[in-house]
Amino acid sequence: MPTDTLLTSVAIMIPILLTLRYAYLCYARPFREHGRCRGTGRIPYLFGRGWRFCPHCNGTGLRLRIGRRMWNRTRRLYRDGNR
Repeated sequence: MPTDTLLTSVAIMIPILLTLRYAYLCYARPFREHGRCRGTGRIPYLFGRGWRFCPHCNGTGLRLRIGRRMWNRTRRLYRDGNR
């Protein structure tokens, strides 16, 4: 196999494998750690020593992945279109 063909096939396969890996990750673990509260579900008050629930994740510390959100939207559009 010539070198340029091998490099081209590797350059094509790497993004495909990364996409499949992310799709599996969205299937297996649809939620990821929320960035603002770092997965704890709490953020400190601006003044004082107390904590409050993170308003963005509602105190769960989890956030739906973008890929999973897109998959849910696509499924919903398909389901609503076939009614």
